[in-house]
Amino acid sequence: MNNDNKKALVLLNMGGPRDKDELEMFLRNMFNDKNIITVKSDILRSFIASMIVLTRKNSAWQNYEAIGGCSPLNKLTEDLVSKLNTRLEEYEVFQVMRYTPPFAPKCIQQLKQKNIKDVVLLPLYPQYSTTTTKSSLEDFMEIAKDEFNIKVINPFYKNEKYNDKITDDIINSIEDSKSYNLIFSAHGLPQKIVDAGDPYEKQVNEHVKILSQILKQKAIEFESISLAYQSKVGPMKWLTPSLEDRLSELKEKDVLIYPIAFIVDNSETMFELHLEYEEIAKEIGVKDYKVVSCVNDSDEFIEVIKDLIKG
Repeated sequence: MNNDNKKALVLLNMGGPRDKDELEMFLRNMFNDKNIITVKSDILRSFIASMIVLTRKNSAWQNYEAIGGCSPLNKLTEDLVSKLNTRLEEYEVFQVMRYTPPFAPKCIQQLKQKNIKDVVLLPLYPQYSTTTTKSSLEDFMEIAKDEFNIKVINPFYKNEKYNDKITDDIINSIEDSKSYNLIFSAHGLPQKIVDAGDPYEKQVNEHVKILSQILKQKAIEFESISLAYQSKVGPMKWLTPSLEDRLSELKEKDVLIYPIAFIVDNSETMFELHLEYEEIAKEIGVKDYKVVSCVNDSDEFIEVIKDLIKG
Protein backbone atom coordinates (compact mmCIF):
# COMPACT_ATOMS: atom_id res chain seq x y z
CA MET A 1 0.00 0.00 0.00
CA ASN A 2 1.41 3.42 -0.87
CA ASN A 3 1.78 6.12 1.76
CA ASP A 4 -1.09 8.17 0.33
CA ASN A 5 -3.53 5.55 1.62
CA LYS A 6 -1.62 4.52 4.72
CA LYS A 7 -2.91 5.38 8.18
CA ALA A 8 -0.96 5.68 11.41
CA LEU A 9 -1.63 3.94 14.69
CA VAL A 10 0.13 5.77 17.52
CA LEU A 11 0.51 4.02 20.87
CA LEU A 12 0.65 6.46 23.80
CA ASN A 13 2.21 5.62 27.16
CA MET A 14 4.09 7.25 30.04
CA GLY A 15 7.58 6.06 29.10
CA GLY A 16 10.35 4.80 31.31
CA PRO A 17 14.06 5.55 31.80
CA ARG A 18 16.77 3.69 29.90
CA ASP A 19 19.54 5.03 32.18
CA LYS A 20 20.11 7.40 35.13
CA ASP A 21 20.02 10.55 32.96
CA GLU A 22 16.66 9.52 31.53
CA LEU A 23 15.43 8.81 35.06
CA GLU A 24 16.03 12.47 35.94
CA MET A 25 14.23 13.49 32.72
CA PHE A 26 11.36 11.10 33.52
CA LEU A 27 10.87 12.47 37.05
CA ARG A 28 11.26 16.11 35.99
CA ASN A 29 8.80 15.79 33.10
CA MET A 30 6.29 13.81 35.17
CA PHE A 31 6.19 16.23 38.08
CA ASN A 32 6.07 19.23 35.73
CA ASP A 33 2.87 17.78 34.22
CA LYS A 34 -0.09 19.95 35.23
CA ASN A 35 -2.28 16.83 35.27
CA ILE A 36 -0.02 15.24 37.92
CA ILE A 37 0.92 18.24 40.09
CA THR A 38 -2.32 20.20 39.89
CA VAL A 39 -1.15 23.54 41.37
CA LYS A 40 -2.06 26.53 39.19
CA SER A 41 1.39 28.21 39.24
CA ASP A 42 3.90 26.88 36.66
CA ILE A 43 6.76 28.32 38.77
CA LEU A 44 5.57 26.49 41.90
CA ARG A 45 5.08 23.26 39.92
CA SER A 46 8.61 23.54 38.50
CA PHE A 47 9.99 24.10 42.01
CA ILE A 48 8.11 21.05 43.36
CA ALA A 49 9.42 18.96 40.42
CA SER A 50 13.01 20.06 41.13
CA MET A 51 12.65 19.15 44.82
CA ILE A 52 11.24 15.72 43.97
CA VAL A 53 14.06 15.03 41.49
CA LEU A 54 16.63 16.12 44.06
CA THR A 55 15.23 13.95 46.86
CA ARG A 56 14.11 10.89 44.89
CA LYS A 57 16.53 10.38 41.99
CA ASN A 58 19.14 8.28 43.79
CA SER A 59 16.71 6.02 45.66
CA ALA A 60 14.60 5.62 42.50
CA TRP A 61 17.72 4.67 40.54
CA GLN A 62 18.49 1.89 43.05
CA ASN A 63 15.05 0.48 42.22
CA TYR A 64 15.87 0.46 38.50
CA GLU A 65 19.27 -1.12 39.17
CA ALA A 66 17.43 -3.96 40.93
CA ILE A 67 15.54 -4.72 37.66
CA GLY A 68 18.49 -4.44 35.26
CA GLY A 69 19.20 -0.70 35.08
CA CYS A 70 16.29 0.34 32.85
CA SER A 71 12.53 0.23 32.53
CA PRO A 72 11.29 -2.94 30.77
CA LEU A 73 8.56 -0.82 29.19
CA ASN A 74 10.80 0.38 26.34
CA LYS A 75 11.83 -3.01 24.93
CA LEU A 76 8.33 -4.47 25.37
CA THR A 77 6.70 -1.49 23.61
CA GLU A 78 9.26 -1.65 20.77
CA ASP A 79 8.42 -5.36 20.37
CA LEU A 80 4.70 -4.56 20.32
CA VAL A 81 5.19 -1.85 17.67
CA SER A 82 7.34 -4.19 15.58
CA LYS A 83 4.76 -7.00 15.70
CA LEU A 84 1.90 -4.63 14.89
CA ASN A 85 3.81 -3.27 11.90
CA THR A 86 4.02 -6.78 10.45
CA ARG A 87 0.35 -7.59 11.15
CA LEU A 88 -1.57 -4.41 10.37
CA GLU A 89 -1.51 -3.86 6.62
CA GLU A 90 -3.39 -0.56 6.56
CA TYR A 91 -1.42 1.06 9.37
CA GLU A 92 2.09 2.16 10.12
CA VAL A 93 2.58 1.94 13.88
CA PHE A 94 4.45 4.45 16.06
CA GLN A 95 4.90 4.98 19.78
CA VAL A 96 4.89 8.25 21.72
CA MET A 97 5.94 8.44 25.35
CA ARG A 98 4.91 11.19 27.72
CA TYR A 99 8.02 11.60 29.88
CA THR A 100 10.92 9.94 28.01
CA PRO A 101 11.72 9.58 24.29
CA PRO A 102 10.26 8.99 21.76
CA PHE A 103 8.28 12.22 22.24
CA ALA A 104 5.28 13.54 20.30
CA PRO A 105 7.13 16.18 18.17
CA LYS A 106 9.39 13.53 16.57
CA CYS A 107 6.44 11.27 15.74
CA ILE A 108 4.41 14.16 14.30
CA GLN A 109 7.40 15.16 12.14
CA GLN A 110 7.63 11.56 10.83
CA LEU A 111 3.89 11.50 10.04
CA LYS A 112 4.23 14.73 8.03
CA GLN A 113 7.29 13.42 6.16
CA LYS A 114 5.35 10.29 5.22
CA ASN A 115 2.33 12.40 4.24
CA ILE A 116 0.07 10.42 6.58
CA LYS A 117 -3.16 12.27 7.34
CA ASP A 118 -5.32 9.68 9.15
CA VAL A 119 -4.11 8.98 12.68
CA VAL A 120 -5.55 6.64 15.31
CA LEU A 121 -4.37 7.32 18.87
CA LEU A 122 -4.40 4.41 21.30
CA PRO A 123 -3.59 5.41 24.90
CA LEU A 124 -2.21 2.23 26.50
CA TYR A 125 -4.24 2.75 29.67
CA PRO A 126 -7.27 0.47 30.01
CA GLN A 127 -9.10 2.88 32.33
CA TYR A 128 -9.31 6.66 31.88
CA SER A 129 -7.50 9.05 34.19
CA THR A 130 -6.63 12.72 33.83
CA THR A 131 -3.11 11.75 35.00
CA THR A 132 -2.55 9.25 32.18
CA THR A 133 -5.05 9.25 29.27
CA LYS A 134 -5.84 12.98 29.31
CA SER A 135 -2.18 13.92 29.82
CA SER A 136 -0.96 11.78 26.90
CA LEU A 137 -3.74 12.91 24.54
CA GLU A 138 -3.24 16.61 25.35
CA ASP A 139 0.50 16.22 24.81
CA PHE A 140 -0.04 14.85 21.28
CA MET A 141 -2.95 17.11 20.30
CA GLU A 142 -1.24 20.35 21.35
CA ILE A 143 1.53 19.73 18.83
CA ALA A 144 -0.54 18.01 16.11
CA LYS A 145 -3.11 20.85 16.14
CA ASP A 146 -5.46 20.42 13.11
CA GLU A 147 -2.94 18.80 10.77
CA PHE A 148 -4.40 15.27 10.90
CA ASN A 149 -7.72 13.45 10.92
CA ILE A 150 -7.46 12.04 14.43
CA LYS A 151 -9.52 9.23 15.92
CA VAL A 152 -9.02 8.41 19.61
CA ILE A 153 -9.65 4.91 20.95
CA ASN A 154 -11.58 5.13 24.22
CA PRO A 155 -10.65 3.28 27.43
CA PHE A 156 -11.08 -0.41 26.61
CA TYR A 157 -11.48 -2.13 29.98
CA LYS A 158 -14.84 -3.54 28.80
CA ASN A 159 -13.38 -5.16 25.65
CA GLU A 160 -14.25 -8.88 25.64
CA LYS A 161 -11.06 -10.12 23.98
CA TYR A 162 -8.94 -8.08 26.38
CA ASN A 163 -10.73 -9.42 29.45
CA ASP A 164 -10.59 -12.95 28.06
CA LYS A 165 -6.79 -12.61 27.81
CA ILE A 166 -6.48 -11.25 31.36
CA THR A 167 -8.61 -14.01 32.89
CA ASP A 168 -6.77 -16.71 30.90
CA ASP A 169 -3.43 -15.34 32.15
CA ILE A 170 -4.74 -15.38 35.72
CA ILE A 171 -6.02 -18.97 35.37
CA ASN A 172 -2.79 -20.21 33.74
CA SER A 173 -0.55 -18.72 36.45
CA ILE A 174 -1.64 -21.14 39.22
CA GLU A 175 -2.72 -24.75 39.59
CA ASP A 176 -5.43 -24.49 42.25
CA SER A 177 -7.27 -21.16 42.32
CA LYS A 178 -9.40 -22.08 45.36
CA SER A 179 -6.42 -21.76 47.71
CA TYR A 180 -5.47 -18.28 46.35
CA ASN A 181 -6.63 -14.77 47.17
CA LEU A 182 -6.67 -12.74 43.95
CA ILE A 183 -5.80 -9.06 44.35
CA PHE A 184 -6.26 -6.70 41.42
CA SER A 185 -3.59 -4.07 42.09
CA ALA A 186 -4.13 -0.65 40.51
CA HIS A 187 -1.75 2.30 40.46
CA GLY A 188 -2.94 4.67 43.20
CA LEU A 189 -4.18 8.24 42.80
CA PRO A 190 -4.44 11.12 45.27
CA GLN A 191 -8.02 11.25 46.59
CA LYS A 192 -8.28 14.96 45.65
CA ILE A 193 -7.83 14.10 41.93
CA VAL A 194 -10.72 11.60 42.15
CA ASP A 195 -12.81 14.13 44.13
CA ALA A 196 -12.24 16.65 41.31
CA GLY A 197 -14.06 14.30 38.90
CA ASP A 198 -11.43 11.83 37.66
CA PRO A 199 -13.36 8.63 36.65
CA TYR A 200 -10.42 6.27 37.25
CA GLU A 201 -11.57 4.76 40.57
CA LYS A 202 -15.08 4.12 39.23
CA GLN A 203 -13.74 2.46 36.05
CA VAL A 204 -11.22 0.31 37.97
CA ASN A 205 -14.01 -0.90 40.28
CA GLU A 206 -16.19 -1.65 37.26
CA HIS A 207 -13.31 -3.55 35.63
CA VAL A 208 -12.81 -5.71 38.74
CA LYS A 209 -16.52 -6.61 38.66
CA ILE A 210 -16.34 -7.53 34.95
CA LEU A 211 -13.25 -9.74 35.43
CA SER A 212 -14.73 -11.40 38.53
CA GLN A 213 -17.86 -12.22 36.53
CA ILE A 214 -15.82 -13.73 33.67
CA LEU A 215 -13.82 -15.88 36.12
CA LYS A 216 -17.14 -17.09 37.55
CA GLN A 217 -18.39 -17.92 34.04
CA LYS A 218 -15.18 -19.89 33.47
CA ALA A 219 -15.94 -21.78 36.71
CA ILE A 220 -12.81 -20.46 38.45
CA GLU A 221 -13.15 -19.88 42.20
CA PHE A 222 -10.73 -17.95 44.41
CA GLU A 223 -10.72 -17.85 48.20
CA SER A 224 -11.29 -14.10 47.76
CA ILE A 225 -11.12 -11.44 45.04
CA SER A 226 -10.33 -7.84 45.96
CA LEU A 227 -8.92 -4.54 44.73
CA ALA A 228 -5.99 -2.61 46.23
CA TYR A 229 -3.87 0.39 45.25
CA GLN A 230 -0.08 0.63 45.00
CA SER A 231 2.60 3.31 44.45
CA LYS A 232 1.48 5.93 46.99
CA VAL A 233 3.95 8.81 47.42
CA GLY A 234 3.86 11.76 49.80
CA PRO A 235 1.69 12.53 52.84
CA MET A 236 -1.67 13.33 51.19
CA LYS A 237 -4.64 10.95 51.19
CA TRP A 238 -4.64 8.43 48.34
CA LEU A 239 -7.18 5.85 47.20
CA THR A 240 -7.60 2.95 49.61
CA PRO A 241 -7.12 0.17 50.53
CA SER A 242 -3.37 0.15 49.98
CA LEU A 243 -1.85 -3.09 48.72
CA GLU A 244 0.20 -3.31 51.92
CA ASP A 245 -2.97 -3.12 54.05
CA ARG A 246 -4.66 -5.75 51.92
CA LEU A 247 -1.67 -8.10 52.18
CA SER A 248 -1.62 -7.64 55.97
CA GLU A 249 -5.06 -9.32 56.09
CA LEU A 250 -3.72 -12.42 54.32
CA LYS A 251 -1.19 -13.89 56.74
CA GLU A 252 -0.55 -17.60 56.04
CA LYS A 253 -2.63 -17.34 52.83
CA ASP A 254 -1.71 -17.70 49.15
CA VAL A 255 -1.84 -14.48 47.13
CA LEU A 256 -2.01 -13.82 43.38
CA ILE A 257 -1.58 -10.25 42.12
CA TYR A 258 -2.83 -8.92 38.77
CA PRO A 259 -1.71 -5.37 37.74
CA ILE A 260 -5.10 -4.19 36.46
CA ALA A 261 -4.09 -0.65 35.41
CA PHE A 262 -1.11 -1.54 33.20
CA ILE A 263 -0.79 -2.96 29.69
CA VAL A 264 3.01 -3.16 29.55
CA ASP A 265 5.29 -4.27 32.39
CA ASN A 266 7.27 -1.39 33.92
CA SER A 267 9.00 -0.46 37.18
CA GLU A 268 5.67 -0.48 39.06
CA THR A 269 5.13 -4.12 38.12
CA MET A 270 8.70 -5.46 37.90
CA PHE A 271 10.18 -3.63 40.91
CA GLU A 272 7.22 -2.76 43.15
CA LEU A 273 5.03 -5.82 42.68
CA HIS A 274 7.68 -8.48 41.99
CA LEU A 275 10.31 -7.33 44.50
CA GLU A 276 9.14 -4.69 46.98
CA TYR A 277 5.68 -6.06 47.78
CA GLU A 278 6.98 -9.64 47.73
CA GLU A 279 9.36 -8.62 50.53
CA ILE A 280 6.43 -7.03 52.42
CA ALA A 281 4.32 -10.17 51.87
CA LYS A 282 7.13 -12.36 53.29
CA GLU A 283 7.41 -10.12 56.37
CA ILE A 284 3.63 -10.32 56.90
CA GLY A 285 3.75 -14.11 56.60
CA VAL A 286 1.93 -14.56 53.29
CA LYS A 287 2.44 -18.21 52.30
CA ASP A 288 2.76 -18.07 48.50
CA TYR A 289 3.01 -14.79 46.56
CA LYS A 290 2.75 -14.62 42.76
CA VAL A 291 2.41 -11.78 40.24
CA VAL A 292 0.84 -12.20 36.79
CA SER A 293 2.57 -10.43 33.88
CA CYS A 294 0.85 -7.67 31.91
CA VAL A 295 -0.54 -8.51 28.44
CA ASN A 296 2.57 -6.83 26.91
CA ASP A 297 3.25 -7.72 23.24
CA SER A 298 1.27 -11.00 23.32
CA ASP A 299 -0.48 -12.25 20.18
CA GLU A 300 -3.80 -12.02 22.02
CA PHE A 301 -3.27 -8.34 22.79
CA ILE A 302 -2.45 -7.69 19.14
CA GLU A 303 -5.88 -9.19 18.33
CA VAL A 304 -7.38 -6.84 20.96
CA ILE A 305 -5.79 -3.84 19.18
CA LYS A 306 -7.18 -5.02 15.82
CA ASP A 307 -10.59 -5.23 17.52
CA LEU A 308 -10.25 -1.71 18.97
CA ILE A 309 -9.26 -0.21 15.61
CA LYS A 310 -12.32 -1.77 13.94
CA GLY A 311 -14.63 -0.75 16.77
